[in-house]
Amino acid sequence: MRVLILGATGLLGRVLVSHEQWGNAQVIGVGSRDGDIANSSEVQRLFTAVRPDITILSAAYTDVDGCEQNPQKAYAVNCAGAVNVAIAAREGGSRLLFLSTDYVFDGLKNAPYEAYDAICPINVYGRAKAEAEKQVEAALPLTCIVRTSWLFGSPGRCFPNTILEIAQSRSTISVVDDQFGCPTFTRDLAGTIVRLAQMGATGIIHATNSGVCSWFEFASEIVHIAGLDHVTVKPASTEDVLRPAKRPKHSALSATSLRQHGLSMRPWKETLAEFLSDRREFLKLGSMAALGAQQ
Repeated sequence: MRVLILGATGLLGRVLVSHEQWGNAQVIGVGSRDGDIANSSEVQRLFTAVRPDITILSAAYTDVDGCEQNPQKAYAVNCAGAVNVAIAAREGGSRLLFLSTDYVFDGLKNAPYEAYDAICPINVYGRAKAEAEKQVEAALPLTCIVRTSWLFGSPGRCFPNTILEIAQSRSTISVVDDQFGCPTFTRDLAGTIVRLAQMGATGIIHATNSGVCSWFEFASEIVHIAGLDHVTVKPASTEDVLRPAKRPKHSALSATSLRQHGLSMRPWKETLAEFLSDRREFLKLGSMAALGAQQ
Protein backbone atom coordinates (compact mmCIF):
# COMPACT_ATOMS: atom_id res chain seq x y z
CA MET A 1 0.00 0.00 0.00
CA ARG A 2 1.31 3.43 -0.98
CA VAL A 3 0.38 6.46 1.10
CA LEU A 4 0.91 9.99 -0.22
CA ILE A 5 1.07 12.74 2.39
CA LEU A 6 0.73 16.26 1.01
CA GLY A 7 2.02 18.88 3.43
CA ALA A 8 4.74 16.59 4.77
CA THR A 9 6.90 19.47 6.01
CA GLY A 10 4.11 21.04 8.05
CA LEU A 11 3.26 20.78 11.74
CA LEU A 12 1.10 17.69 11.29
CA GLY A 13 2.66 16.31 8.11
CA ARG A 14 6.06 15.71 9.70
CA VAL A 15 4.47 13.48 12.33
CA LEU A 16 2.25 11.67 9.83
CA VAL A 17 5.15 10.71 7.56
CA SER A 18 7.07 8.96 10.33
CA HIS A 19 4.13 7.47 12.24
CA GLU A 20 4.81 3.87 13.28
CA GLN A 21 1.18 2.78 12.82
CA TRP A 22 1.58 2.83 9.03
CA GLY A 23 3.30 -0.53 9.42
CA ASN A 24 4.63 -1.88 6.14
CA ALA A 25 2.97 0.78 4.00
CA GLN A 26 5.18 2.80 1.66
CA VAL A 27 4.75 6.40 2.85
CA ILE A 28 5.75 9.22 0.49
CA GLY A 29 5.84 12.70 1.97
CA VAL A 30 5.65 15.75 -0.27
CA GLY A 31 6.16 19.41 0.67
CA SER A 32 5.29 22.55 -1.25
CA ARG A 33 8.72 22.61 -2.88
CA ASP A 34 8.04 19.18 -4.38
CA GLY A 35 4.61 20.03 -5.67
CA ASP A 36 2.27 23.03 -5.51
CA ILE A 37 -1.28 21.79 -4.95
CA ALA A 38 -2.60 25.05 -6.43
CA ASN A 39 -1.10 23.95 -9.76
CA SER A 40 -3.31 21.23 -11.24
CA SER A 41 -0.64 20.05 -13.69
CA GLU A 42 1.88 19.55 -10.90
CA VAL A 43 -0.68 17.62 -8.87
CA GLN A 44 -1.52 15.36 -11.81
CA ARG A 45 2.18 14.66 -12.45
CA LEU A 46 2.70 13.84 -8.79
CA PHE A 47 -0.17 11.36 -8.71
CA THR A 48 1.01 9.74 -11.93
CA ALA A 49 4.48 9.26 -10.45
CA VAL A 50 3.42 8.04 -6.98
CA ARG A 51 0.17 6.20 -7.79
CA PRO A 52 -1.05 6.33 -4.16
CA ASP A 53 -3.70 4.06 -2.70
CA ILE A 54 -4.36 6.57 0.07
CA THR A 55 -3.79 10.34 0.00
CA ILE A 56 -3.67 12.53 3.11
CA LEU A 57 -4.13 16.22 2.31
CA SER A 58 -2.70 18.20 5.22
CA ALA A 59 -1.14 20.90 3.05
CA ALA A 60 -2.79 24.28 3.63
CA TYR A 61 -2.25 28.00 4.08
CA THR A 62 -3.03 28.08 7.81
CA ASP A 63 -2.11 31.66 8.71
CA VAL A 64 -5.61 32.86 9.61
CA ASP A 65 -4.71 36.55 9.63
CA GLY A 66 -2.60 36.09 6.49
CA CYS A 67 -5.62 34.57 4.73
CA GLU A 68 -7.69 37.62 5.67
CA GLN A 69 -5.09 39.91 4.11
CA ASN A 70 -4.48 37.69 1.08
CA PRO A 71 -7.78 35.96 0.20
CA GLN A 72 -6.60 35.12 -3.31
CA LYS A 73 -3.83 32.93 -1.92
CA ALA A 74 -6.17 31.46 0.70
CA TYR A 75 -8.64 30.28 -1.93
CA ALA A 76 -5.94 29.20 -4.40
CA VAL A 77 -4.31 26.86 -1.84
CA ASN A 78 -7.06 25.92 0.58
CA CYS A 79 -9.91 25.54 -1.89
CA ALA A 80 -8.71 25.22 -5.48
CA GLY A 81 -5.66 23.25 -4.34
CA ALA A 82 -7.81 20.81 -2.39
CA VAL A 83 -10.08 20.33 -5.41
CA ASN A 84 -7.05 19.67 -7.63
CA VAL A 85 -6.00 16.91 -5.24
CA ALA A 86 -9.52 15.44 -5.08
CA ILE A 87 -9.75 15.27 -8.88
CA ALA A 88 -6.31 13.66 -9.17
CA ALA A 89 -7.21 11.16 -6.45
CA ARG A 90 -10.45 10.29 -8.23
CA GLU A 91 -8.72 9.81 -11.57
CA GLY A 92 -5.91 7.81 -9.98
CA GLY A 93 -8.16 5.57 -7.90
CA SER A 94 -6.85 6.86 -4.55
CA ARG A 95 -8.85 7.27 -1.38
CA LEU A 96 -8.59 10.76 0.11
CA LEU A 97 -8.51 12.12 3.66
CA PHE A 98 -8.76 15.91 3.76
CA LEU A 99 -7.90 18.01 6.83
CA SER A 100 -10.35 20.80 7.60
CA THR A 101 -10.98 23.12 10.53
CA ASP A 102 -13.25 24.20 13.36
CA TYR A 103 -13.25 27.64 11.74
CA VAL A 104 -15.98 26.55 9.32
CA PHE A 105 -18.32 27.38 12.25
CA ASP A 106 -19.32 30.83 13.51
CA GLY A 107 -18.94 29.96 17.20
CA LEU A 108 -22.46 31.01 18.23
CA LYS A 109 -23.68 27.57 19.33
CA ASN A 110 -22.13 27.73 22.83
CA ALA A 111 -21.76 23.94 22.78
CA PRO A 112 -19.44 21.54 20.92
CA TYR A 113 -20.28 21.31 17.23
CA GLU A 114 -21.41 18.00 15.74
CA ALA A 115 -20.20 16.92 12.31
CA TYR A 116 -23.72 17.42 10.91
CA ASP A 117 -24.17 20.98 12.22
CA ALA A 118 -24.63 23.72 9.64
CA ILE A 119 -21.44 25.61 8.84
CA CYS A 120 -21.17 29.40 8.79
CA PRO A 121 -17.56 30.64 8.66
CA ILE A 122 -16.76 34.21 9.72
CA ASN A 123 -13.29 34.67 8.23
CA VAL A 124 -11.56 34.04 4.91
CA TYR A 125 -9.67 30.99 6.15
CA GLY A 126 -12.90 29.34 7.30
CA ARG A 127 -14.79 30.29 4.14
CA ALA A 128 -12.07 28.86 1.91
CA LYS A 129 -12.04 25.60 3.88
CA ALA A 130 -15.82 25.40 3.91
CA GLU A 131 -15.98 25.83 0.14
CA ALA A 132 -13.23 23.24 -0.22
CA GLU A 133 -15.24 20.73 1.81
CA LYS A 134 -18.22 21.19 -0.51
CA GLN A 135 -16.24 20.99 -3.75
CA VAL A 136 -14.02 18.10 -2.63
CA GLU A 137 -17.07 16.04 -1.67
CA ALA A 138 -18.62 16.83 -5.05
CA ALA A 139 -15.47 15.73 -6.88
CA LEU A 140 -14.87 12.64 -4.73
CA PRO A 141 -17.98 11.72 -2.70
CA LEU A 142 -16.26 9.06 -0.56
CA THR A 143 -13.68 11.50 0.78
CA CYS A 144 -13.02 11.50 4.52
CA ILE A 145 -13.05 15.07 5.83
CA VAL A 146 -11.40 15.38 9.24
CA ARG A 147 -12.04 18.65 11.03
CA THR A 148 -9.64 19.48 13.83
CA SER A 149 -8.72 22.51 15.92
CA TRP A 150 -6.02 24.38 17.84
CA LEU A 151 -3.27 22.10 16.53
CA PHE A 152 0.05 22.09 18.35
CA GLY A 153 3.29 20.12 18.28
CA SER A 154 7.04 20.51 18.16
CA PRO A 155 8.79 21.66 16.12
CA GLY A 156 6.66 24.19 14.32
CA ARG A 157 4.63 27.34 14.61
CA CYS A 158 1.84 26.87 17.14
CA PHE A 159 0.30 28.51 20.19
CA PRO A 160 2.28 26.68 22.94
CA ASN A 161 5.60 27.36 21.22
CA THR A 162 4.67 31.03 20.90
CA ILE A 163 3.75 31.24 24.60
CA LEU A 164 7.01 29.59 25.66
CA GLU A 165 9.04 31.88 23.41
CA ILE A 166 7.32 34.98 24.79
CA ALA A 167 7.89 33.72 28.34
CA GLN A 168 11.65 33.89 27.77
CA SER A 169 11.53 37.68 27.75
CA ARG A 170 8.35 38.62 29.63
CA SER A 171 7.07 37.93 33.12
CA THR A 172 3.46 38.76 32.18
CA ILE A 173 1.52 37.48 29.18
CA SER A 174 -2.01 38.57 28.24
CA VAL A 175 -4.17 35.95 26.50
CA VAL A 176 -7.83 36.07 25.45
CA ASP A 177 -10.19 34.24 27.78
CA ASP A 178 -13.42 34.50 25.77
CA GLN A 179 -12.59 32.16 22.87
CA PHE A 180 -13.07 28.44 23.52
CA GLY A 181 -11.97 25.33 21.65
CA CYS A 182 -10.18 21.99 21.83
CA PRO A 183 -6.36 21.90 21.75
CA THR A 184 -5.08 19.02 19.62
CA PHE A 185 -1.63 17.42 19.84
CA THR A 186 -0.11 16.46 16.48
CA ARG A 187 1.02 13.02 17.67
CA ASP A 188 -2.48 12.11 18.82
CA LEU A 189 -4.16 13.46 15.69
CA ALA A 190 -1.68 11.65 13.44
CA GLY A 191 -2.47 8.34 15.11
CA THR A 192 -6.19 8.94 14.65
CA ILE A 193 -5.74 9.87 10.99
CA VAL A 194 -3.75 6.70 10.32
CA ARG A 195 -6.49 4.61 11.89
CA LEU A 196 -9.23 6.37 9.92
CA ALA A 197 -7.29 5.94 6.67
CA GLN A 198 -6.65 2.27 7.34
CA MET A 199 -10.32 1.55 8.06
CA GLY A 200 -11.45 3.39 4.93
CA ALA A 201 -13.54 5.95 6.81
CA THR A 202 -15.63 8.40 4.80
CA GLY A 203 -17.75 11.46 5.53
CA ILE A 204 -17.10 14.27 8.00
CA ILE A 205 -15.40 13.41 11.28
CA HIS A 206 -14.37 15.69 14.14
CA ALA A 207 -11.02 14.75 15.69
CA THR A 208 -9.53 16.67 18.61
CA ASN A 209 -8.11 15.87 22.00
CA SER A 210 -10.90 15.83 24.57
CA GLY A 211 -11.65 18.77 26.81
CA VAL A 212 -12.67 22.36 26.11
CA CYS A 213 -10.75 25.42 27.30
CA SER A 214 -10.08 29.06 26.51
CA TRP A 215 -6.80 30.30 25.05
CA PHE A 216 -6.13 31.79 28.51
CA GLU A 217 -6.63 28.41 30.20
CA PHE A 218 -4.47 26.73 27.56
CA ALA A 219 -1.65 29.23 28.09
CA SER A 220 -1.92 28.98 31.87
CA GLU A 221 -1.57 25.20 31.77
CA ILE A 222 1.41 25.40 29.41
CA VAL A 223 3.21 27.81 31.74
CA HIS A 224 2.36 25.64 34.76
CA ILE A 225 3.52 22.35 33.23
CA ALA A 226 6.71 24.02 31.99
CA GLY A 227 7.46 25.13 35.55
CA LEU A 228 7.60 28.83 34.67
CA ASP A 229 6.54 30.06 38.09
CA HIS A 230 7.88 33.55 37.39
CA VAL A 231 5.44 34.06 34.49
CA THR A 232 1.91 35.36 35.08
CA VAL A 233 -0.78 34.77 32.46
CA LYS A 234 -3.46 37.46 32.52
CA PRO A 235 -6.92 37.18 30.90
CA ALA A 236 -7.90 39.57 28.12
CA SER A 237 -10.98 40.00 25.96
CA THR A 238 -11.12 39.55 22.20
CA GLU A 239 -11.79 43.27 21.90
CA ASP A 240 -8.47 43.98 23.62
CA VAL A 241 -6.53 42.12 20.93
CA LEU A 242 -7.03 43.61 17.48
CA ARG A 243 -6.40 41.12 14.69
CA PRO A 244 -7.28 41.15 10.99
CA ALA A 245 -9.45 38.01 11.09
CA LYS A 246 -12.44 37.43 13.36
CA ARG A 247 -12.34 34.26 15.45
CA PRO A 248 -15.34 32.18 16.54
CA LYS A 249 -15.98 32.50 20.29
CA HIS A 250 -16.93 28.83 20.79
CA SER A 251 -15.52 26.46 18.17
CA ALA A 252 -15.13 23.26 20.22
CA LEU A 253 -15.80 20.10 18.21
CA SER A 254 -17.86 17.19 19.53
CA ALA A 255 -16.26 13.71 19.58
CA THR A 256 -19.50 11.94 18.61
CA SER A 257 -18.48 11.28 15.00
CA LEU A 258 -15.09 9.96 16.12
CA ARG A 259 -16.62 7.61 18.70
CA GLN A 260 -18.91 6.26 15.98
CA HIS A 261 -15.73 4.90 14.37
CA GLY A 262 -14.63 3.28 17.62
CA LEU A 263 -11.95 5.89 18.28
CA SER A 264 -11.23 8.40 21.02
CA MET A 265 -8.48 10.86 21.93
CA ARG A 266 -7.10 11.56 25.41
CA PRO A 267 -7.62 14.86 27.29
CA TRP A 268 -5.44 17.68 25.96
CA LYS A 269 -3.88 18.32 29.37
CA GLU A 270 -2.38 14.82 29.32
CA THR A 271 -0.44 15.63 26.14
CA LEU A 272 1.50 18.64 27.39
CA ALA A 273 4.30 16.73 29.14
CA GLU A 274 4.95 14.82 25.92
CA PHE A 275 4.85 18.02 23.89
CA LEU A 276 7.39 19.67 26.20
CA SER A 277 9.64 16.61 25.99
CA ASP A 278 9.50 16.76 22.18
CA ARG A 279 10.28 20.48 22.30
CA ARG A 280 13.27 20.06 24.61
CA GLU A 281 14.66 17.33 22.36
CA PHE A 282 14.23 19.49 19.27
CA LEU A 283 15.92 22.48 20.92
CA LYS A 284 18.72 20.24 22.14
CA LEU A 285 19.31 18.85 18.65
CA GLY A 286 19.21 22.38 17.25
CA SER A 287 21.83 23.54 19.75
CA MET A 288 24.05 20.56 18.94
CA ALA A 289 23.77 21.26 15.22
CA ALA A 290 24.65 24.91 15.74
CA LEU A 291 27.64 23.94 17.88
CA GLY A 292 28.82 21.51 15.23
CA ALA A 293 28.58 24.15 12.53
CA GLN A 294 30.81 26.45 14.56
CA GLN A 295 33.55 23.87 15.04
